[in-house]
Amino acid sequence: MVAMFFTVSVVNNYALNLNIAMPLHMIFRSGSLIASMALGISILNKRYTVSKYISIALVSLGIFTCTFMSAKEVSSVSSTSEDEESVSAFFWWLLGIAALTFALLMSARMGIFQETLYKKFGKHSKEALFYNHALPLPGFLLLAPDIYRHGLLFSQSKPFQVPVIGLSVPIMWFYLMMNVITQYPFWKMSVGW
Repeated sequence: MVAMFFTVSVVNNYALNLNIAMPLHMIFRSGSLIASMALGISILNKRYTVSKYISIALVSLGIFTCTFMSAKEVSSVSSTSEDEESVSAFFWWLLGIAALTFALLMSARMGIFQETLYKKFGKHSKEALFYNHALPLPGFLLLAPDIYRHGLLFSQSKPFQVPVIGLSVPIMWFYLMMNVITQYPFWKMSVGW
């Protein structure tokens, strides 16, 4: 489960390097319902109500429409450049879609695996949350050069005056700090502290 979680996290983040726009990335990840339902049907032989099938079909239609419109955007941006660049941009976009699809299916498979573990050994969500987040940390050493490069880019972003304390920090580091701070209450609730 830890390996699946690490893989999903890395592939989802790496997809942004493959000509995938952030809005498409966010909308595509909302397709987890579709992937979970499809794998639930094929692996666990689950059945759902008609209203759930209709809901998933509507969500799928929305994701397909967004993906299709994003493809048009990639095509129109790359059509202003040379043909070789146009084909290359579209190829990288398709590779990004493949990466997002893989991560979506892997995430759904991880959910099914977790469900079967809970049935077999009992529900220990705090333990699973800890192991899923702590054990992959050494794996990020493999990505250290990329993390370092992004740290340098963060440090080069424009300065921002932090209200109340009057400290000036690069805006990207401020965004990261705010993201971590705002995630803390949800993490605290999920582990029950």
